[in-house]
Amino acid sequence: MTVSAGRHIILCADDYGISPAVSAAIRDLIGRRRINATSAMVVTPSFSGAEADALRAAAADRAAIGLHLTLTAPFRPLTPSFAPLRDGAFLPLAAMAGRGLARMLTPALLEAEIAAQIAAFRAAFGRAPDYIDGHQHIHVFPQIGEALIRVANKAAPHAWLRQCGRAVRHSLEPKGLILDALSRRFRKLAAQAGRRTNAAFAGTYGFRPGADYTKLFPEFLDGLPDGGLVMCHPGRVDAELARLDPLTDLREREYAYFLDDAFPRLLAERSVELT
Repeated sequence: MTVSAGRHIILCADDYGISPAVSAAIRDLIGRRRINATSAMVVTPSFSGAEADALRAAAADRAAIGLHLTLTAPFRPLTPSFAPLRDGAFLPLAAMAGRGLARMLTPALLEAEIAAQIAAFRAAFGRAPDYIDGHQHIHVFPQIGEALIRVANKAAPHAWLRQCGRAVRHSLEPKGLILDALSRRFRKLAAQAGRRTNAAFAGTYGFRPGADYTKLFPEFLDGLPDGGLVMCHPGRVDAELARLDPLTDLREREYAYFLDDAFPRLLAERSVELT
């Protein structure tokens, strides 16, 4: 199955601000018009006004800039009263998601942290985010998704929200199935609040060392409708990335794929355009 003619998609690089090398690679791809969106992490040690200025200049009219809401380790909250924490940092994904599923989080603390991250984005970029998504997809989990919608209604009323329901199930990979289920609920909540979401989602894979991105990416386009979104994680590895995140070499593999001339040829063959 391939996409019909004239489909416009969003190709979003996650994790802008996680490290200088990743941020530079994302700006490079935006400048080459190989991607058309990126999500910024405002809580990382490497994120700064200078990084925001560089991205704003690179993006211009080429790319949307969103907030990559971050509520998982090893990063630290912007609000001093946020809980629960572990050694001053957010909990790891499994622990944070588990508490959301069990409804053990405190809505007021979630709302305060989400509001602080939106405010930090606005201070850095001079405007609200074009859209909001979540690091490690934490934003689609119960309690967190509801808090995000409530805060966004006040602090970023025109931002659309990323849902992570896939257009085509290429496998029974557990991560994708969980995101599909959570996103059905999140889409319903967003619609009830009058919030826009992307038409469909693709880009998840196992992030195993042997993953062949040149074979994976064409599959992400299968069945993706107009307005669909493909998530990606291109970058270069530096010491800061290696310190903070296990996803390293695969970022360089994705970056190399988008730099290759085969990538725009694939889009042309599939009649896919980056909006």
